[in-house]
Amino acid sequence: MQQNKTHRVAVIGSGFGGLAAAIRLQARGYRCEIMEMGDQPGGRAAVFREKGFTFDAGPTIVTAPFLFEELFWLAGKKMEDYVRLVPCDPFYRIVFSGGETFTYTGDKGRMLEEIAKFNPKDVAGYRCFQTQSKEIFERAFVGLADHSFDSFWKMVKVAPDLLRVRSHESVYQFAKRHISDPMLRQVFSFHPLFVGGHPFRASSVYAMIHYLEQKWGVHYVMGGTGKMVDALVKIFLEMGGCLRLNTKVEEVVVEEGRAVGVKTSDGSFHPAEAVISNGDVANVYRKRVAPKWRSKWTDRHLMGMQYSMGVFMLYFGVNKTYPSLTHHTIFMGPRYKGLLDDIFERKVLADDFSLYLHTPTRTDASVAPDGCECFYALSPVPHLGAGINWAEKSEAYAEKILEFLEKAACPDLRKHIVCKRVFTPRDYERTLDCHLGSAFQFEPILTQSAWFRPHNISEDVRGLYLVGAGTHPGAGLPGVLCSAKIIDKLLPQPGRGEI
Repeated sequence: MQQNKTHRVAVIGSGFGGLAAAIRLQARGYRCEIMEMGDQPGGRAAVFREKGFTFDAGPTIVTAPFLFEELFWLAGKKMEDYVRLVPCDPFYRIVFSGGETFTYTGDKGRMLEEIAKFNPKDVAGYRCFQTQSKEIFERAFVGLADHSFDSFWKMVKVAPDLLRVRSHESVYQFAKRHISDPMLRQVFSFHPLFVGGHPFRASSVYAMIHYLEQKWGVHYVMGGTGKMVDALVKIFLEMGGCLRLNTKVEEVVVEEGRAVGVKTSDGSFHPAEAVISNGDVANVYRKRVAPKWRSKWTDRHLMGMQYSMGVFMLYFGVNKTYPSLTHHTIFMGPRYKGLLDDIFERKVLADDFSLYLHTPTRTDASVAPDGCECFYALSPVPHLGAGINWAEKSEAYAEKILEFLEKAACPDLRKHIVCKRVFTPRDYERTLDCHLGSAFQFEPILTQSAWFRPHNISEDVRGLYLVGAGTHPGAGLPGVLCSAKIIDKLLPQPGRGEI
């Protein structure tokens, strides 16, 4: 297989991590070739359209716009010439099972007023909560998010900082120390669910998400998140990069312990100096790297990891509008910890649920026909390790969600549905090649974070690098984009050292 691979980089997957890494390296003189197994770029950020409705399949929120702006700058472009981001106000409306609501914004005064509605005494506690979440943010995000933990000594070096911010606590414990009202504790501890974590188990480091939102805001990409994917693909191609759709990587080809390229499902070999995987980490190692090359990430080790929950996605369009809704609504179920334990620990499909309802037409009428509303509802559910038969359960579960929404916020909803689609953990496994149908790969607990998480530079195969949700710093768009920055730092200038 001695083919010319000078300065070539093979990128597995065109999700945001793969696109960001490819743009960064292309800007430095590498020749990047992205292999995408789907028929469109974006990975989990793919788009589907039906009857005039446009549905983002995955991410809907941009919380650190500068990470995208950097990519356009590296390409000699301005982001505003390609996409338009608008702030969401409020960030979310949180609705409790008893009908109480909390309007979550980036305005400190309004936030204090909302807190006082539930418990005036918690205003002071929130001030302390915010001060300490800022400290965590500065140490964990500013100081560590774009730095590789490829050696144990790097972990030892930052351990005092992690101890100082009490990273051994859970996010819920962190909130509980400052806030007494049970519903407010939910408001200020639910964020780990955005990255696949159980609020009662995820390290308090993830409390920084609250401050990150307060600092940079919650934004929406006009036209949908897919417009950002399109823009990044466009600048990547303008830079001379290569994107191959419908091209599944079957094997990372390794010779003498070093990745030398990839082999695709059509039998083609693509030589490369380095291979960057934006795929599901467990499945990249299990399915695409031969066992003889894996001493750390063996099948046994991977089977012993704890994986995030799955999600049940219900996409639907209706031929009327619901102006009382906000762009982002979070419906809290009647149970908090009990439901989370059902999902993460007992792994049973509960009769009750919590929901995230995305209604982009509240901000952007272009994603639906005139006078119509576009939705997706996300319900956290157990991953496939639970043994739930989604072929049998999905239709009834979708109907239960629609019935709930009809009573809670959208009168006569089911009478007005024009189109509908469901996406279950089984679809995550089959369509996106996610191990156990886990929506966020490894659960973000302390012992699976930083050095304990699969490294951005493979411990097993030289020349193999990892980006995306399953590696450091973790899931969510800021984490995924930071993982690409880490890759940019790890690879030398082309021709100036061994990769």
